[in-house]
Amino acid sequence: MNESAVRTQVKICGFTRPADAVAAVAAGADSLGLVFYPPSPRHVSIDQARAIVAEVAPFTCLTALFLNADKDTVDEVLGELPISMLQFHGIETASYCESFKRPYMKSVSMKSTADIAAYCREYGRARAFLLDSNVAGAAGGSGETFDWALVPREFPASLVLAGGLDTDNVAEAISCVRPAAVDVSSGVESAKGIKDPLMVRKFIAQVRSADAAVAG
Repeated sequence: MNESAVRTQVKICGFTRPADAVAAVAAGADSLGLVFYPPSPRHVSIDQARAIVAEVAPFTCLTALFLNADKDTVDEVLGELPISMLQFHGIETASYCESFKRPYMKSVSMKSTADIAAYCREYGRARAFLLDSNVAGAAGGSGETFDWALVPREFPASLVLAGGLDTDNVAEAISCVRPAAVDVSSGVESAKGIKDPLMVRKFIAQVRSADAAVAG
């Protein structure tokens, strides 16, 4: 848990358009997620990602999401784009995740992970763990939440909370879980892959309001 934190970081995932990414950074997003998983409606090619990256501020944290990708695919993305963080959302092994010599976070399926602490120990070098509502090995962005009471009270690492977060529930989620960061995708969209700047601003405002309440 992130009991002492006063600022929850915000990652917004699944950008497909440069203007949406620029608006999110202006609204205060800490990290932008780019999806390199072809079946996803939010998937971007390297050329699309390059166009997005070219428009955002130079020190923006860029996270590249992969799901059971072959190593060459990840290496190609890393060779072409200034990626700050890798996100592995499938059943990748710890040795695979560590082979790229980059900070990474590993998703945790809250529907199918029986022993969260043991799972986290397996990926001991992960920078953070993203708790999502998906079944292990399946894509996120479903808009479904999970029971936040399932999150261990003493989480063993930096926790990123995902899974169905939106402008209506993120403040409650932060109050319940106290994560280091929250991750939103469909919860701030007008259509799949199309971010709504008003919803993005409202989402971040709700995060800051929850932080103020926790600090108080």
